[in-house]
Amino acid sequence: MFILGNLLQAIAQILNIILQLYMWVIIIRALLSLVNPDPYNPIVQFLYSITEPVLYRIRQLIPMSGIGIDFSPIIVLLAIVFLQGFLVESLAALAVRLQ
Repeated sequence: MFILGNLLQAIAQILNIILQLYMWVIIIRALLSLVNPDPYNPIVQFLYSITEPVLYRIRQLIPMSGIGIDFSPIIVLLAIVFLQGFLVESLAALAVRLQ
């Protein structure tokens, strides 16, 4: 069973790294929206292409048309923190028990 424990531990670490990187991408995207960057810049296009599908779904679920402020990055960041605290920690704890 220690092999399964090691596998779950590795999956938990990789998932944590991916969530951490995506959190920083969301933060950078939110900061870029404040300075109105060039939409034809390849870096800006890349950031928009990997964040817009998630942010668009949040905007569909929680319509904020009258507010004027986009809270979808904050909601995504909260969801990432929840996943790190719940899913990653649960996988890591299960891995320890199996080792």
